[in-house]
Amino acid sequence: MSDLATPAIDWMRGHVAAGRLPTAVIGIATRDGVIDIAAAGSDDAGDAHVDSRYCLYSVTKPLSGLAAMRAVERGLLSTDTTLGSLVPEAASPQVTLGQLLSHTSGLADVVLGGGTTQYASLRDALLKAGLEFIPGTARRYNNIAWEGIAAMVEAVTDEPFAAQIERLARDAGATTLSFDDSDARPVYDAEKFDHDHPALMALKHPAAGAVANIHDLLAIGRSLLTGDGALVKPATVEAMLRPRTRGLYVIDPHPAAVHDDFGLAFNLPRRPGLIDQSWYGHEGWTSTQLWVSPEAGVVLTLVTNRFSATARDAAVDVDQLRNLVTTAFG
Repeated sequence: MSDLATPAIDWMRGHVAAGRLPTAVIGIATRDGVIDIAAAGSDDAGDAHVDSRYCLYSVTKPLSGLAAMRAVERGLLSTDTTLGSLVPEAASPQVTLGQLLSHTSGLADVVLGGGTTQYASLRDALLKAGLEFIPGTARRYNNIAWEGIAAMVEAVTDEPFAAQIERLARDAGATTLSFDDSDARPVYDAEKFDHDHPALMALKHPAAGAVANIHDLLAIGRSLLTGDGALVKPATVEAMLRPRTRGLYVIDPHPAAVHDDFGLAFNLPRRPGLIDQSWYGHEGWTSTQLWVSPEAGVVLTLVTNRFSATARDAAVDVDQLRNLVTTAFG
């Protein structure tokens, strides 16, 4: 174990020992390579290990965003391209790719997992989605928008969107990331949220359907941190990190969310309690984490498997973890 990573690993092990997280694997890397990886806990699938695969849920979103920006780099799309120009049957044709990627589209959302039962498919739910507010005038965290992103990318390419995300991951060295959850760790507490996990995974949802291990997330994070161009060009990453929601009215259930900003697909947490204001990345509903700090030169990843364990009213505060890592590496 690296001395620099020890506080973060101890933090993770403490939450597993206290029963707040069933199992977890943490990984930390710098531009020079992986610093440390550690696993803790046991669940219905047995002991966690460093190669365990976990359902990422919304950590899928930046992967989808990166895949979409590859199409932008190829000149097939721009962030101002409208949904209706490529998917004319959409009920809300005026929303743009940039708005879909930044939670500002205004599309009426559907519940993850089981929420599409009134529709023939996830694509059908997108096509029928009306508007809750004028696009670009507010921010509301949204999942159906990512099916809009998938539809737009598929309209200008010849490959299913899930396959494009998997190829993107492989290009960065994430060799097990896929939309196949057959060997993923079980998830816990879905029933508390009336969530149908198997139904969600069957959708291969571009907002929440990816499965990966800690090595995959570290590979993706290091590609972003080093700017090696394996995912997208460094200039594209820079464009994705420009705040898109600053000053907009926030329609989100958690008060702390007002301190977060969004670029294109990436969350930019600018909370007063964070020592390092350069972090960008995403959190998943299963409490998975992918964060990059350009200032500290570090990638922080965590895979785990309890729904909402890191919600703002829960005992697992990821801001504490980010501050630990900032203090060690900054």
